[in-house]
Amino acid sequence: MTATTMAPAPYIDHIGIVVADLDQAVERLRPLFGIPARTRELPEVGLRVAEFDAANVVIELLQYTDGPNSFAQQVMGQRLGLNHLSARVSNVEQSVTALHQAGFTPMAGFPRQGAHGRVAFFEPDAVTGLLFEVCQLDTKENPA
Repeated sequence: MTATTMAPAPYIDHIGIVVADLDQAVERLRPLFGIPARTRELPEVGLRVAEFDAANVVIELLQYTDGPNSFAQQVMGQRLGLNHLSARVSNVEQSVTALHQAGFTPMAGFPRQGAHGRVAFFEPDAVTGLLFEVCQLDTKENPA
């Protein structure tokens, strides 16, 4: 899948940032992004999530709530800071197939339901080091 075969331009849904303390991080970033931040608990994967809506992207703060063997840490790793870039797609399964054919390796257990809808993470890219996710928003979040 090349830029010339992807029309229109991809829509970046969110940027994920892993933080040590979600409440402190929300307060620290509130002057930049305003209020309110949406927060939710995802105990099934071991995460607390807070989201700030910017005009063109969601800033997603992630705090692990379980030990290093939690599903979230197995997928996203233990490093704090910028973690992943998520592109919004209309069909996760088709996107996974196309990206896999282009040399990206989907992680085991994906696609699956995620924080925003149906998602798939890929193994970190050997060239850029990027952890990449595709996200098909739930219909209630994306009524288009």
